Amino acid sequence: METKVASNILPQRKPKWLRVKLPTGKKYTELRTLVDKYKLNTICTSGSCPNMGECWGEGTATFMILGNVCTRSCGFCGVKTGRPETVDWDEPEKVARSIKLMQIKHAVLTSVDRDDLKDMGSIMWGETVKAVRRMNPDTTLETLIPDFQGIEKHIDRIIDVAPEVVSHNIETVRRLTREVRIQAKYDRSLGVLKYLKSQGQRRTKSGIMLGLGEEREEVIQTLHDLRDHDVDVVTIGQYLQPSKKHLPVKQFINPDQFKEYEEIGLELGFRHVESSALVRSSYKAQKHIN
Repeated sequence: METKVASNILPQRKPKWLRVKLPTGKKYTELRTLVDKYKLNTICTSGSCPNMGECWGEGTATFMILGNVCTRSCGFCGVKTGRPETVDWDEPEKVARSIKLMQIKHAVLTSVDRDDLKDMGSIMWGETVKAVRRMNPDTTLETLIPDFQGIEKHIDRIIDVAPEVVSHNIETVRRLTREVRIQAKYDRSLGVLKYLKSQGQRRTKSGIMLGLGEEREEVIQTLHDLRDHDVDVVTIGQYLQPSKKHLPVKQFINPDQFKEYEEIGLELGFRHVESSALVRSSYKAQKHIN
């Protein structure tokens, strides 16, 4: 059976709407100087995020904990895969200090997967949130967490420290999950999001990448699945290949299609939908706390 290709999907040549202007502005320059001077570890810089200037200008930044080597080997992700280093128990204070130095109003915390640890890294997650709260009482927090293999006692450590937003990305449609997120499971991710909400987490969030070969109907079904699991906020962006070793971009999605997905998401009842080619998980994250 032939795969149906939607007429609004464009060829693989990178289109003009994916061209990014270099970040500028006084606030960006100040923060960039601080990051370089104190060797602060932000995903914004290490991941060369296209929205870095805009987010920093609004007082938002993303920090990765638990090292920079992941135990999983997802086909879309540029983070190194292998045997991670020993946990640095000074990391919570280092992250909290970085947030204070940068005067961040809204911080997003994320991490590699640590399937090598008995607690999947959840203890470090809890300690980091607590350290950030102690040193930066006015800073709001989003935690972009792994699935912790769906083990509830590990997820509970995130719920217990009560970040304003807890995010876990579904990343792609059900059909492509095995290829895109090799060690992850579509239904397990939905279960994590549902569990968070059932245990009193006020705001939950998830993200989808497009351009991996998904069909329009599958994206719409994924939006339905997320909303059926009580997710409040969804981000939808264009997948970009980190290197030749990673999954290729199958399509560049037209801005009109992103707009349609945004409208469908709002009709389904999501509180916020961020949907455009350059959207990433933490894009305009400060707006998602209300």
